[in-house]
Amino acid sequence: MDTSVLKLILNEYETKRNNAIQQAESRKRELLSVNPRLSEIETELANLSIKTAKLILQSESCTQKQLLADLKKQSNELIKEKNKFLKNLAKDSNYLKPHFECKSCKDTGYIEKNGISTMCNCLKQNIFNTYYNKSNIGNLEKENFKKFNLTIFSNEKNPETYKSKLSPKENIEIIKEKSQNFIKNFNDPDEKNLLFTGNTGLGKTFLTNCIANEILSEGKTVLYQTAPVMFDEIIDAKFGKENSKFDLMQNILTSDLLIIDDLGTEHTNELYITELFTILNTRLLNQNNKITKTIISTNLRPDEIEKIYTTRISSRIAGYYRILRFFGEDLRFQKRKTD
Repeated sequence: MDTSVLKLILNEYETKRNNAIQQAESRKRELLSVNPRLSEIETELANLSIKTAKLILQSESCTQKQLLADLKKQSNELIKEKNKFLKNLAKDSNYLKPHFECKSCKDTGYIEKNGISTMCNCLKQNIFNTYYNKSNIGNLEKENFKKFNLTIFSNEKNPETYKSKLSPKENIEIIKEKSQNFIKNFNDPDEKNLLFTGNTGLGKTFLTNCIANEILSEGKTVLYQTAPVMFDEIIDAKFGKENSKFDLMQNILTSDLLIIDDLGTEHTNELYITELFTILNTRLLNQNNKITKTIISTNLRPDEIEKIYTTRISSRIAGYYRILRFFGEDLRFQKRKTD
């Protein structure tokens, strides 16, 4: 990874964190200046914290344990009084605390546990967005389930054309439901991955972004790559080409949700097929000791996937992916009709 990029992102984190702390101090000064008792509580809590720290440094004894228990009881009583005071002022109990964007790392980018520092998912996602996702999922704010408009899908049934007894609207309602189940059961190792298949302009990318939005809101990482770019960059990295993203493959294998868009639009060769099998197989076999899910979006039919990518890959998809077929009229034309 380019350390200059990481440094830039961490500088942004530091700015966010400092702003949150400064805003909390400003709220505290404003509130304490007109509420003397609240100011007294804050001072008493600070003093108790100092006394507790000093006691912890002393040699352990029965007396020390009792004193620590007494200090904790006093502290809890003061916190209870403070929260009641804030409630009477119509303020949340966290009003005086910094409001960090990420509650896990408190906008530091790292989580400390048992003396070990690990990168927070929010920082990983920022890196993913900078390196991989920027050109792919730029419409997340606009493309989410709240903006999902069923009225643009046709109610007309045409079994001969669509090869289905369902109308496009009925079909997309089923796909939407299965997509939401995928989100709900994301942490279930038995929940299948998703393969979206169908022509362009039928809503595959929109629905993929809807899912990505929900997974991101749960604090998980999403890596979104178009197949042509992903394979080219993997091969560049493998052969040590200049400016290649050398950690791309590791991120592809370990991201919580991997989205491979436009599978089948790349110039397929044996190297690409081998890399695709490695990606799918590694993520399916949980070789990274974590639950990972994958969404593949393609214009290819399942039989065409088998023909192009071999039986090894098509069998993985048939066994471990829920295949959802999109059909109907191009929605870009439908939108123009309703505009």
